[in-house]
Amino acid sequence: MEDLRFSKVSEVFGSLCSFLRRCIFGILSVGPVPTHFAFIMDGNRRFAKKEKLEVGAGHRAGFSALMSILRYCYELGVRYVTIYAFSIENFKRRPEEVQNLMDLILEKIEGLLKEESIVNQHGIRVYFIGNLKLLSEPVRMAAEKVMRVTSNNNRCVLLICIAYTSSDEIVNAVRGSCMGKWDEIQQSGFYKTYNGEIGEIDDPKKINGDQQYCRNEAYESRVSNASMACNGSTTRGEGTRNQNSVVESALLRSSEDDKWDEPQELKVDKNVLRNEIMQGSYSIIKQVDVEKHMYMAVAPDPDIVIRSSGETRLSNFLLWQTSNCLLYSPSALWPEIGLRHLVWGVLEFQRNHSYLEKKKKQA
Repeated sequence: MEDLRFSKVSEVFGSLCSFLRRCIFGILSVGPVPTHFAFIMDGNRRFAKKEKLEVGAGHRAGFSALMSILRYCYELGVRYVTIYAFSIENFKRRPEEVQNLMDLILEKIEGLLKEESIVNQHGIRVYFIGNLKLLSEPVRMAAEKVMRVTSNNNRCVLLICIAYTSSDEIVNAVRGSCMGKWDEIQQSGFYKTYNGEIGEIDDPKKINGDQQYCRNEAYESRVSNASMACNGSTTRGEGTRNQNSVVESALLRSSEDDKWDEPQELKVDKNVLRNEIMQGSYSIIKQVDVEKHMYMAVAPDPDIVIRSSGETRLSNFLLWQTSNCLLYSPSALWPEIGLRHLVWGVLEFQRNHSYLEKKKKQA
């Protein structure tokens, strides 16, 4: 009888809280609401120490706080949420702590597939962002399964940065851009390789099988040749250098029609390419090329980054994407983060919205 009464009281209290949240979110929605929230979940270990708990208990408390924050975000109408779950630098922690974190991550990833999970309740598509090759096989396979199973969800997007740092993302994007531009140069038919160096072709019709670039060439050779392309290194077959034949950059392809979560088709207009090369206006790598190879290319840049525990450092998180982004740093540790912190973050965003939009236009 006592349990039944307590259950009814909890149900009524939960309904009241849900109603109050809807009222608050309705008021907030009168002003601009961020499309993309990013969270740096800082303070789990300090929370455990503060409450005299084991480190693992602090991380579990942090996960509970995350589930609440995600629910609030999606109820507010936020389309994208990115969380910094595990940095590449975290692998340097004590092995037992890393293993406990990996076990917890695996458990929670598998939980995302349960019917009653927040992913299924809100129709969330999940991406795991980072160098997934660094993860253990069970965690990597579970992450890939979640991405595959949720690929048809389209109401909201959750991006989980795991085995991630911004510097690793940028290096990977530059490498991919160079290799992509190397392929474009080869498709143009105006350049070929002479003993590992890029040279101009006087007559594209004279290319024979021995001179053409082999797409099945070893990966190391592609990276080497692409790196030379990025540095603008070209030579003629006779060893002479012509400044007008130096390939300095590649086609700027419009990204207006690009979709965040779809791969882009490689297109080369040979006539435009030849004209730009002859006029010296052809550049090897442009910003749009690098951005298309970013791990975060599946989502727009964040509107606001919230880092708990009062820290104002980004800690190698989304450095490329946050140049025109609001940083909000409540003093609460991550497991203590709640609805009031999210509401205050939205109010801060609304207060600075006109300034942020002005900076974006200037950029």
